[in-house]
Amino acid sequence: MHLVMRKFTEPILAWYDANARDLPWRAPGATPWGVLVSEIMLQQTPVVRVLPVWHTWLERWPTPAALAAEPSGEAVRAWGRLGYPRRALRLHAAAQAIVDRHGGRVPDDHEALLDLPGIGSYTAAAVASFAFGQRHAVLDTNVRRVLARMIDGAEYPPKSQTRAEVTTAESLLPLDPPTAARWSVAVMELGALVCTARSPRCVDCPVLDRCEWQARGRPAYDGPPRRGQSYAGTDRQCRGRLLAVLRDAHGPVGKPALDVVWSDAVQRERALDGLIADGLVDPLDDGRYALPG
Repeated sequence: MHLVMRKFTEPILAWYDANARDLPWRAPGATPWGVLVSEIMLQQTPVVRVLPVWHTWLERWPTPAALAAEPSGEAVRAWGRLGYPRRALRLHAAAQAIVDRHGGRVPDDHEALLDLPGIGSYTAAAVASFAFGQRHAVLDTNVRRVLARMIDGAEYPPKSQTRAEVTTAESLLPLDPPTAARWSVAVMELGALVCTARSPRCVDCPVLDRCEWQARGRPAYDGPPRRGQSYAGTDRQCRGRLLAVLRDAHGPVGKPALDVVWSDAVQRERALDGLIADGLVDPLDDGRYALPG
């Protein structure tokens, strides 16, 4: 292993061995399907919120075939309040494709993973790495932030992923595929637990003395404004309220049951139209509404 690579990889891997969280999708018995489900659920959602839903999901649908056999509306219902419910539809579509194209087994080929509905470059690389021990650069928000600080000396990475970031990530990958997979999850964990966005615990960092951001005196971010996502009063919140009515109902509901959960009629209708356009709500011929089925 190249010396430049080893000065980062060895201490971070050792730190991970001592500090990694005990998460079910990392357990030796975790299935590729369980890993895929976790990766979709963890997008923009904290681990603490994902854990109970992941367990319930895997108990009900332990295989892609089990999920594919049910209507997509049941996936939306089981998604609960994880947010961004289109992810539930993407998982259902991916499960159907896995059954149709791969005999019900999550493919271990990176290109085949990338070809599944709703699976982007990050998720394909993550599943190939974490489920099958392959060597791929896995770049989520946490990894990008760690590499920006550690290698580039910047507090935050660019808003959109760049080719330079991919090149950096690939250059740090250990040559041995299983070690590369463990490195990818180790850097991710470092970003989640130590090299956090707002209050990094640099004193606990295993590569503090090799971090370029530290060496430069931790310069403050000077790029475009980084705005936090608001939620209260947004269309997103309205959509969530409307979906909650349908998830909790035992069948289709009338329009009045939806109208009472949001007072702004214009925003409510816009949110409902968006849910219908996204395939998350079915408008029925009798004027009622239901989850897709």
